[in-house]
Amino acid sequence: MPLNQDQVLAALRTVKDPELFKDIVTLGMVKQIDINDTAVHVRIELNTPTSKEIIEREARTALMQAGATTIKVETSPAPRAPSPTAGPQRAVLPQVKNIIAVGAGKGGVGKSTLAANIAVGLQRMGATVGLMDGDIYGPSMPTMLGIKGQQPEVRGPKIIPFHVHGIHAVTIGALVEQDKPLIWRGPMAHGAFKQLFSDNTLWPELDYMIVDLPPGTGDVPLTLCQLLPITGAVVVATPQQVALDDAVRAVKMFQQLGAPILGIVENMSYMPLPDGTVADIFGRGGAEKAAQNLNLPFLGALPLYTELRVNSDAGDPTKNFTGNPKLAEALNQIVQNLAGQVSLRNLRAPAPELNII
Repeated sequence: MPLNQDQVLAALRTVKDPELFKDIVTLGMVKQIDINDTAVHVRIELNTPTSKEIIEREARTALMQAGATTIKVETSPAPRAPSPTAGPQRAVLPQVKNIIAVGAGKGGVGKSTLAANIAVGLQRMGATVGLMDGDIYGPSMPTMLGIKGQQPEVRGPKIIPFHVHGIHAVTIGALVEQDKPLIWRGPMAHGAFKQLFSDNTLWPELDYMIVDLPPGTGDVPLTLCQLLPITGAVVVATPQQVALDDAVRAVKMFQQLGAPILGIVENMSYMPLPDGTVADIFGRGGAEKAAQNLNLPFLGALPLYTELRVNSDAGDPTKNFTGNPKLAEALNQIVQNLAGQVSLRNLRAPAPELNII
């Protein structure tokens, strides 16, 4: 029996975006429907590539249950959302759909660790991801990614990002003499970042670029936020009050620059002990409470697992997702929550009219 538009839309309304928890018709993700008797072709625009497999599978199942015999589900990424941190005339990194800054109010809270693992986690969920190590005063990505001492490939005047652990990465640490401190003032840092981000680096098309910012609220994070059309920022903090005070300052900095806060992560939340109990070394739950007080999303807590330190020192963040299942679960939860916040940021309303044939 031939299908009609109402039947197809009713079927697709049973398919929910796994990050936004609403159906894909209401969210305006269904962009085109072609119906020929019982053959149906739909085109769905994804808010985030991490949901591609789930939405395609559930759409096919829903259409089959509605009576479709020939089904084609085509998905494409949503266009890059306008950034509040860049003027309309700026066209920096047009091939990157989402630029996410990872910052912290102070050093030593695990910001770089989170940035590296978020990048790897998004890639493992199906996204194409770049990682930019913008922490010029303490670049740790060469060690964490296992590329210490390696030089990037150069093609003409362009630097080719490393392709490691499934992600595309550039770090200032690979471009300067090892163990030599960078004593740069703001204008020097500004020029170096501009070259690494756009002028001298051949970045491929990316769903996400994760930017590991220097700690604090000085001129270097300010420069990066002014240079880049940032989708939003993630603030990393440990639970104790001293660290949270600095995290709040970082939140205020991003807000003053017009960068949406995608969420707060609590690192070193607690230490699991061999007997199954936990030790709240820094006072567990402080970052979550701070997020509630600031009316911001809480992306999750990352406990103190020995494997995380071992894998970081060994330059193999992939093992964080394939080894200890509890560590992998904590990281995947943070990554999934972040992808959901990016989807919310990119959600456009009202939805455009469907193209129905």
